[in-house]
Amino acid sequence: MALMTQAPAAPKAARRRHDREIVALAVPAFGALVAEPLFLMADSAIVGHLGTAQLAGLGIASALLTTAVSIFVFLAYATTAAVARRVGAGDLQAAIRQGMDGIWLALLLGAAVIAVALPTAPALVDLFGASDSAAPYAVTYLRISILGIPAMLVVLAATGVLRGLQDTKTPLYVAVGGFVANGALNVLLVYGFGFGIAGSAWGTVLAQCGMAAIYLYVVVRGAKRHGASLRPDAAGIRACAQAGVPLLARTLALRAIALIATAVAARLGDADVAAHQIVLSLWSLLSFALDAIAIAGQAIIARYLGANDPQGARDVCRRMIQWGFVSGAALGLLVVAARPVFVPLFSGDAAVQDAALPALMVVALAQPICGIVYVLDGVLMGAGDGPYLAWAMLATLAVFAPAALLVPSLGGGLTALWVAMTLMMTVRALTLWLRSRSGRWVVTGATR
Repeated sequence: MALMTQAPAAPKAARRRHDREIVALAVPAFGALVAEPLFLMADSAIVGHLGTAQLAGLGIASALLTTAVSIFVFLAYATTAAVARRVGAGDLQAAIRQGMDGIWLALLLGAAVIAVALPTAPALVDLFGASDSAAPYAVTYLRISILGIPAMLVVLAATGVLRGLQDTKTPLYVAVGGFVANGALNVLLVYGFGFGIAGSAWGTVLAQCGMAAIYLYVVVRGAKRHGASLRPDAAGIRACAQAGVPLLARTLALRAIALIATAVAARLGDADVAAHQIVLSLWSLLSFALDAIAIAGQAIIARYLGANDPQGARDVCRRMIQWGFVSGAALGLLVVAARPVFVPLFSGDAAVQDAALPALMVVALAQPICGIVYVLDGVLMGAGDGPYLAWAMLATLAVFAPAALLVPSLGGGLTALWVAMTLMMTVRALTLWLRSRSGRWVVTGATR
């Protein structure tokens, strides 16, 4: 492996080639990625019409569930980079074997999460300072939805395998099917059978399990085709876990930011935490949309580095930064235009709407910064630069936490909280840009 230096910009023909690569992976990745927040948005829309307390409870439970799943997002990110490097090096059998180790690790981690989270659900909800009216709904939703976590972790790992193989179309098809099934099951169980918020949770769990089963079928079929072993390999599973440690630290810091934001919103009152849930749902949708370019970058850059083509990796990085900024600006304009229509879909409560509308304006203004952040995050993940990502996110948390915690004491509302979130994204953009300019992430070879 060799550490490479900065090279000149690519010519127009190379940029067009990179554009085609980015589009070919990013467009289907966009559909797959937005399906995940759409799960939550569908649940929010359905549960929100049951009442403000139910929506507030869903908001708290969803923050905890998102944390339980997303702290293990390295199962997708690290697997994408590792598999794509081996694809670039021309070893498909080793690429898929790497992916199978990630899937076995996902199953082990999912079982551990259930064992810890199921009996502690009420205590976890209490940590958020939920009101007496919202807490029972949060506990109900949380306890049921925890059962779907192993399936979601398998989905993460298997998605990483397919992305590393430069296949983002299959995840798109599975995600669309899962979203349709989730929506239909939620409506049937919540309103058809009158199960309330519990019906929403069960509908989502059933949809998640169906998605995991389809992914397993696809990956196992590919493993048999290329002669890759399906058996769990202790050394391989251990190597996957070790490679994911820096990304786990990064994600824990990122989830701490989200949890702090939700906890602050909860202490502002039920209307504010319900409005925060609406804003956070849209923020997640926008984030996953921008992350589609980053997902393409992970797969493409890792492939170029695995094929010993540092110039191609740099050129893709440069082009994706441009894509990220422009896409973020376009999404920001869309948020401004859609605000008056978007908020009433989730709540008819005037207090909730009044809190959400100005916060959404802050979200709109932050989108160009977010576009750059997600792209550079993807670049460094594709390069396997996990340790730097971990330290950069810890520094960002150190800036955000005091700013957010001061919001209630200074009399700020939900809009001030989202200003603090924009500050957080600005710090992330600065740390990631400095790393991308240094060139230290450009390390070639089948493994980093």
